[in-house]
Amino acid sequence: MATTNDGVDMTESCVVCERETPHDIRLEIQTESSKPENAEFSREPYRVSECQVCGETTSTRMNNA
Repeated sequence: MATTNDGVDMTESCVVCERETPHDIRLEIQTESSKPENAEFSREPYRVSECQVCGETTSTRMNNA
């Protein structure tokens, strides 16, 4: 997956740093089922945020219905 940086830094609160820090943000399709026969039906979009100061990564499911 290609990513681009247009020079805009995203800042978010980091629970480890306990302050606003620059983050890399990306979207990923993750498989939730560990059973191979169900894997193709359990793919969900996640927002992944990585702190550029400490490396803490958080993953949030996008379609919480």
